Amino acid sequence: MRIVLMGVALLLVGSAVTFGQVWWVGRGDDRRASDTLIVLGASQYDGRPSAILTARLDHALELYRAGVAPRVITVGGNQPGDRFTEAEVAATYLRDHGVPAGAVLAVPQGRDTLSSMIAVASLMDSRHWGSAVVVTDRWHSLRSRTIAADLGIAAVASPSTGGPANRGFGTQVHYILREGIGYRFYQLFHRASPAAAHTPAV
Repeated sequence: MRIVLMGVALLLVGSAVTFGQVWWVGRGDDRRASDTLIVLGASQYDGRPSAILTARLDHALELYRAGVAPRVITVGGNQPGDRFTEAEVAATYLRDHGVPAGAVLAVPQGRDTLSSMIAVASLMDSRHWGSAVVVTDRWHSLRSRTIAADLGIAAVASPSTGGPANRGFGTQVHYILREGIGYRFYQLFHRASPAAAHTPAV
């Protein structure tokens, strides 16, 4: 019985630490000069970015205009039946808002954070870019930054503080819990390595 109680206690403490990490990293904003910005994809609706994706893109525009990085990589594939990919929609949005076409690279691959980041790491490796600022939602920052670092990218995170993921206490708790579980699941079962990025460049 004592062993069971100790196991439960360790599980609870570990979970609390994980959720605390998600919260802590999500509150940060690291804007150090880097080779590129990486905007992670989110839903798009027939060529129009969703509210979540728009918030990420607006934050990336702020960082680009501030000179944090000379280029932006957008990433994300599409769902069956979609005419557009998340990466293409995001790239178009950035160009329409003043980012030069040559400073935007779309990587239209990935159905989740891991596969998207592997595709980005492959591109960066082929261009000899080593550092990046990851732009996503606050509570997604820890997992995204960790995956990027595991793939050999010197990554920091500057999350968007707008959009639906940041509206209301209940919504934020939901995302923190979901991301805490996702982070531990990644660490236990899907941890990436730089070798995963050594695939043909996008």
